[in-house]
Amino acid sequence: MGEQRQLHAEDGFTLGAYEAIPDDDPKGGIVVIQEIFGVNSHIREVVDGYAAEGYAVIAPQIFDRAKRNIELGYEGDDMAEGMKFAFQDTDRAKTLADIQAAVEEIGKWGKVAVIGYCYGGLLTWLSACQLRGIACAAPFYGGGIAAEKDQVARCPVMMHFGELDQMIPMSDVEDIKAAQPDATVFTYPADHGFNCDHRASYNAEAAALAKQRTVGFLAEHIG
Repeated sequence: MGEQRQLHAEDGFTLGAYEAIPDDDPKGGIVVIQEIFGVNSHIREVVDGYAAEGYAVIAPQIFDRAKRNIELGYEGDDMAEGMKFAFQDTDRAKTLADIQAAVEEIGKWGKVAVIGYCYGGLLTWLSACQLRGIACAAPFYGGGIAAEKDQVARCPVMMHFGELDQMIPMSDVEDIKAAQPDATVFTYPADHGFNCDHRASYNAEAAALAKQRTVGFLAEHIG
């Protein structure tokens, strides 16, 4: 359904993106933020899936400033490489600027939501707190949100976490809920990465319920 395109950040940097536009007039726009594994086949499937729900959707390639067109697997050296791109090789402020470019581009279709997974879940939370033009945000198992829990969201936020997630303990989730009483926080009897059917931790029931709740959240806040 989708196609590759280019985005232009405020500082003049050009980055790649995967975009899908529904055949009918979009209900609004969505920015999907990748995991540490790049805009890979799974993220493209997520983009296509939300486009099938009637939204214009774009996933910016937020590692392009370090290395273009990164697509990684989920284990071993790929995991280590993805962590390095996320936490060493890219600058967080510039990454958020690239997400801002995606928000502004997809905003031509209406109100904009941001949805992100894993590292992208953290960036979704930071986007909700720091970026312009976001009507709602839905982080999925965002590692690192607990450390940023005292930031102030500028829009409604719905968060999804797995109760079996060793990387995000339930104590962190409780801290987030205490710090952000206005956020909607759901937990599922599932592991980290439960939305991704390319991973061993995929949980179809949790993924379906989280998607259903997110689609309802989108309908409420962007159309």
